[in-house]
Amino acid sequence: MESCTPFALTRERLSLGELTLFDVIAGSLARIRARDDLNAFVTVFEEEALRAARGIDEKIRSGRAGPLAGMIVGVKDNICVCGHRTTCASRMLENYVPPYHATAVERLIAADAIIIGKTNLDEFAMGSSSERSIFGPVLHPRDPARVPGGSSGGSAVAVATGMVHAALGSDTGGSIRQPAAFCGVTGLKPTYGRVSRYGLVAFAPSCDQIGPLAGNVEDVARVLRVISGRDARDATSADVPVPDFTLSPPGDAKNLRVGIPKEYFPASLDAEIAEAVLNGVELLAEAGASVHDVSLPHAEYAVPAYYCISMADTSSNLARFDGVEYGFRRPAETYQEMVTRSRTDGFGEEVKRRIMIGTHILSRGADRDYYLKARQVRRLVARDFEEAFEKVDVIITPTTPTTAFKRGECSKDPVAMFLADVFTVGGNLAGIPAISIPCGVDARGLPIGLQLYARAFDEATLLKAAGFLERSLG
Repeated sequence: MESCTPFALTRERLSLGELTLFDVIAGSLARIRARDDLNAFVTVFEEEALRAARGIDEKIRSGRAGPLAGMIVGVKDNICVCGHRTTCASRMLENYVPPYHATAVERLIAADAIIIGKTNLDEFAMGSSSERSIFGPVLHPRDPARVPGGSSGGSAVAVATGMVHAALGSDTGGSIRQPAAFCGVTGLKPTYGRVSRYGLVAFAPSCDQIGPLAGNVEDVARVLRVISGRDARDATSADVPVPDFTLSPPGDAKNLRVGIPKEYFPASLDAEIAEAVLNGVELLAEAGASVHDVSLPHAEYAVPAYYCISMADTSSNLARFDGVEYGFRRPAETYQEMVTRSRTDGFGEEVKRRIMIGTHILSRGADRDYYLKARQVRRLVARDFEEAFEKVDVIITPTTPTTAFKRGECSKDPVAMFLADVFTVGGNLAGIPAISIPCGVDARGLPIGLQLYARAFDEATLLKAAGFLERSLG
């Protein structure tokens, strides 16, 4: 059975004729079936993928193949793939079939990647554990009693178990990086505007970003290069040059300025996580990087500000799902009763909680006390990063305050679940790129993630530093 990582080895064997893409897909499908217990996929495109393989095999043989020919990719089920259900793991959209591709999916297909299926997630991407899905929870690949992180848990598990070379996730407050850390893979949240959001079902549009997860930094860079760039269909996509990130070799760490924010290393941080991350800092210093203390003084306000903004956005965005034009419908005698019953039965408990809190945040009077203040705090958080990047090139932090927690441990305590994002939400508020890479395991064998931040649109430096650490950490 052909392994799905790393992509470079698969591509080389395809080019040499040692195997066919049909073989690669068959291996991927076999691994998906073998680990069906993990519930990583909600839909698998078996026949479509096998059909596409024949044409791409011919392109590889003739030298006309795209840059991702031979790459097997999973797509989070809140990102549209034409002709296939996009459910957001919610009853509200369980029968929705989009008539178009998301731009990121369209670009992957144009590069000859093969989409193998749709991955499981927290309903409407609202969660940090991938437990809240109409398809059931996603299980951790090393310990099924634990969560894989969320909301892109299915994508992270698919990569970690070799079901795919790479996967698309979405990151609104850490939903790519946190599951990447929990599952021991690499996940990148691009700069806001680097990747088009067209075809991504909106959660909090000012924070949402599509990004890649893969087994190594190089494969993340390959996917990012393909999906990045201006898109006329998304007014928030940035018209900035897209470098070939794969041409930024790890090299050495000389002249790299590394920032360590004290606010991200509190006394309460798990000692094994702190040790693993600081070991990465030491490796950079030994290789010639200069290490500097930096401060992000408003970091403690990032979580409440983020949840105020994202819940307000949730209330607004999900208002369209009323049982009339969009989504699940529960018949009733009156319009008001129909809307109430449709939304009550169509949304899960966590989504309804966020809609109600967001509606209150936007209500008259409360908007000044909560929403406007949260936006002011957001600007302060962004300014903290801007000032730090005047002194350093990258900032290193833990990705998460703990390793993967047990299923059900935080499901009855929303605040505890929210705090799983304490080290990641700042990047979404500031709109800057961030990556999580594995940096070790704890005493229970659970992966630990190291996070790197960089300036807006400087994914090249981010990937170069991450690649160096990946190689140094082994």
